[in-house]
Parts: sequence; structure tokens; C-alpha cells
Amino acid sequence: MPRLEIHHRTVYRYTAPVKFGLHRLVLRPREGHRTTVRNHRLTLTPSAHLTWMTDIFGNHIALAAIDGEAEELIVDNSIDLDILDEIPDPGAVKNGPLSAVTLPSTWLQYEAGVAAAYAVSSYPDETDIVREWTLSQIKAGDRPARDVMKELNGLIHRTIRYRRREESGVQTPASTLTLGTGSCRDMATLALEAARTLGLAARFVSGYVESSISAAGLGSTHAWVEVYLPDCGWRAFDPTSGKAADVRHIPLGVSSHPRGVMPISGSFDNRTGRFLGMTVTLSILPRESKDPAFSSIS
Repeated sequence: MPRLEIHHRTVYRYTAPVKFGLHRLVLRPREGHRTTVRNHRLTLTPSAHLTWMTDIFGNHIALAAIDGEAEELIVDNSIDLDILDEIPDPGAVKNGPLSAVTLPSTWLQYEAGVAAAYAVSSYPDETDIVREWTLSQIKAGDRPARDVMKELNGLIHRTIRYRRREESGVQTPASTLTLGTGSCRDMATLALEAARTLGLAARFVSGYVESSISAAGLGSTHAWVEVYLPDCGWRAFDPTSGKAADVRHIPLGVSSHPRGVMPISGSFDNRTGRFLGMTVTLSILPRESKDPAFSSIS
């Protein structure tokens, strides 16, 4: 059972001391049958009072009331995490169980209301544009939904050139198609909307990825998508890599809309200072599993 040590620091800089509004932090990993949080330390400078809540999507959210004024806002997120050995993904093992879900997708009666909410476009004004592009590239028909999603995932990886953007928020899916470039969040948003035009229930995921880049301390938060297949649950796809997401992907939050799981969001009073920029450092390293088994939120 690997244990990972995650250190994530975000620094916001301003031209003069500013007063901060309430900040919303989506920085605690979602636990499940693969992931156990052993210790979580979330601190802000200036100091802040944290109020924890669970949102409608089951994410752990911290609302931060920040004390005083400052020229910098520093958010430090440190996590000790246990990752279970890789659990075979349905269809990944020879002769293993394959999803029988085909397109157009149908859901179990008692899940239909929730699933339908994840199938509604987040950018309704662009649905026709995304649908036309998707159906011009992929022949869905009466095919396994999983195979179609794998094809869509690879298509976005090949079509959209990755470009790291410092601007906040995401591009709309039509903008990403027009530009032919985008960040991981932009690619995930396009995948989200394209999957929905095919009739799939899909959600946006924000989190970390263990990689050689994060091991070197040069990582950043990442984004991918999940689609719901009633016979094998939420299945994750990473259009930035063009592959299925795996145990190295560590979700922090999921949402029906990309804005729902921005890792850090908030406001400041710009009457005294202007925003200069931000820096992010992220390292994910293996750790000896000698710590006592405990979990805390602070």
C-alpha cells in the first residue's frame, strides 16, 4: 500500500496590503475504496478561521474567513495519503467484465433523476456547436458507451494542443475548438460537454496527479472527467493524456460544472491594491508508512 506525501503551496501577490473576502477551498482529497487520508493540514497566511462543510456533490469544502490585510495570501496544503494497490478496472483485464452500456445511454429508474442532472449542458448556448463537432468526428450509433468515450478522449488529446494558462477560469468548449489549444481544465470542459451531447452523464474532476513532474516539485492541480455507466459506476478519462485516469489521479472535488471545484476561489478589496500574480508549487512524493493511522482536519 503506497503512502504519498503531498505539499501544495499557492501564493497570491498584490501591489499593497488588501482586505480579503471569504475564500472557498476545495483541497481535501475525496476518500474511497482506493484512497484514505491519514493526515491533512491546511493553513493560510494571514491566518484564517476555517469552517468545513460537505457540498451537494460530496466534496469536503473549507470556507476561510481571513484575518487582517496583507500583500500576500499563502495557502499551504499538506496531505498524507494511502493509495491501495491498483484495483483492476472493468475491461482492463483480459476476460474481465466489460460494461454492457450502449448508446443512447439509459439509467436505472432510481438513479435517473440524478444522472439526468449530470447530462445537462453547462454551456447550453454552445451545445449545437459541440454536438456538430463531436458527431462529425465520432460515429456513436449503437456502440458500447465506454468505447465511444475512449475514442472521444483520444480525439481531444490529438486535436487540442496543451497550453498552460495563468488566467483564472476555463475557456468555453467552443473557444477551445476554435483556438485548438487549451489547459487541462479547458480540455476536460470540452470532454464534459461532448460526452453530454452523446447522452452520457458526465462530471468535471479537479485534483492531483502523481508523476515525475510532481515528484520534482513542479506540479500543479489537474483536471479530467468522469462518465457514469450504471453497471460499473463512474469511470475516469483524462483528455490531456488521452488515456483513462488511474490510481495516480487523486480527486479533490467533482461537480456538474467546472466552476464548482476551483481549488481556491475568493475575492479581495481592490481599492487599496491590485493583483500582481500567483505562483504554485506542488510536490507528491512516496513516504514510509510508519505514521500512526489517524485522520484530522485542521
